[in-house]
Amino acid sequence: MAEFPIPNTNHDLTGRVALVTGASSGLGERFARVLANQGAAVALCARRMDRLEALAQEITSVGGKALPVAMDARDADALSAAVDAAEAAFGTVDILVNNAGVPDAQRAHKMSVDLVDHVLGVNLRAPWLLATDVARRLIAAKKPGNIVNISSTAHFRYDGGGAALYAVTKTAVARMTETLSTEWAFANINVNAIAPGMFVSEMTDGMFERIGDPREWVARKRVPVAAQLDSTLLYLCSPASECVTGAVIKVDDGQSARMRM
Repeated sequence: MAEFPIPNTNHDLTGRVALVTGASSGLGERFARVLANQGAAVALCARRMDRLEALAQEITSVGGKALPVAMDARDADALSAAVDAAEAAFGTVDILVNNAGVPDAQRAHKMSVDLVDHVLGVNLRAPWLLATDVARRLIAAKKPGNIVNISSTAHFRYDGGGAALYAVTKTAVARMTETLSTEWAFANINVNAIAPGMFVSEMTDGMFERIGDPREWVARKRVPVAAQLDSTLLYLCSPASECVTGAVIKVDDGQSARMRM
């Protein structure tokens, strides 16, 4: 008799504690809603406290658990304080979604040092610091956990246009995912990444203003929305992916297959 029910697709997150960065808008906002809907208590982390409070109210109004936490991803002390706040409210964080990110939107040779530091700080330094902080606490508590980093299809392909450093950071996030999965395998901490293509969000809204309507040159003539990442996120945060660690899952709706006219 199988030890696990068939099919093994359990996405129940009841009793889990999640921390989501960049939760005030876009993919992060959706990720927080999805995790809360499946039973996790969620710490909502970002700079825009008014948006976090509105989202927390929405989640709690339907019986969920959510805590808004003001957090600047560039501030190492704020990152640690956010984990402290989540832990004080709900217990040990055992799901981390490293979603916060910023574009560079400038040619590499025109970027100021301040912009370079900003992009590296938000897109790479912050996920590293949060992942190591959460893992340290999980190891001390002897608990398993799931860390999901948000990379990008820019890790696999970059065609120019003023996002070179962004692409570099997303490749670094993918490699960080692979190395930390090895580092913490002994502790049953699964570290995986999602590499989305273009999805409708505040970040891509600005990009679409610069480059025009991308539906003209993607294979399926559409741009997907955040809800179409739900299944991948839940898979990587739930018991269904118990044996999956170090994976970088590309979700791009076939955008890598450029149109041939």
